[in-house]
Amino acid sequence: MTTTTHATWPEQLRFPGQTAAHPGPVDMTMMYVMHHGFRRDLAAFAAAAKATPVTDRACWQALAERWDLFAEVLHHHHSGEDAGLWPTLLERTDDDGRRVLEAMEAEHHEIDPILQACAAGFRQLSTHADEDARAALAVRLCAGKESLARHLQHEETEAIAIIQQVLTNEEWEALEEEHFRQGVPFSAVLRLVPWAAHDVPGPLRREVFSRSGGIHRFLWRVTRRRFERRERLAFRYAA
Repeated sequence: MTTTTHATWPEQLRFPGQTAAHPGPVDMTMMYVMHHGFRRDLAAFAAAAKATPVTDRACWQALAERWDLFAEVLHHHHSGEDAGLWPTLLERTDDDGRRVLEAMEAEHHEIDPILQACAAGFRQLSTHADEDARAALAVRLCAGKESLARHLQHEETEAIAIIQQVLTNEEWEALEEEHFRQGVPFSAVLRLVPWAAHDVPGPLRREVFSRSGGIHRFLWRVTRRRFERRERLAFRYAA
């Protein structure tokens, strides 16, 4: 169990759409940054699928490429949770906590096939116009958005509470390093930093950079324009 006092606990940040921010010794900033990005992306993809003309090939190709980035980030995030975070917590919690953590893994398995079907839809529409495929993709994206929203709410309200109960910040940082950061090539970091910072309100973004180190602020500055230019192309009809 954690032994730090309340006076030393970090302030937990709140991002748009976030459902909870449990107090505790562990700084959950990067977890909440990722959750913000997942919510933001699925809302944008759902809007784009409904509004983008099937004949705009360049836009659908940009959307397919952008979906690949989203799926890569989400897969890496869920893999780290499944391989490192949930097993560690399962060893330390009670029966109620174990039921929550088993539900987390089950929800990952529920989300995965929906996202795979969405990827197939984007690939199809990036090669030829198909109104039926666009309609099917829009339905799948809404299902994916709702499924992931339920999962993130469940995680923020119950699973993160367990993290705050049974881990120290030092243990959390070791888990992050081993299961979320280790082995990530620099080329992936160059894609991840602008993805994570995009559409985060300015004061929150500055606070995140103050906690994560100057290198991320620098990378945001040098990658931001290219990333946002491609965002405008992909989501041009989703305003």
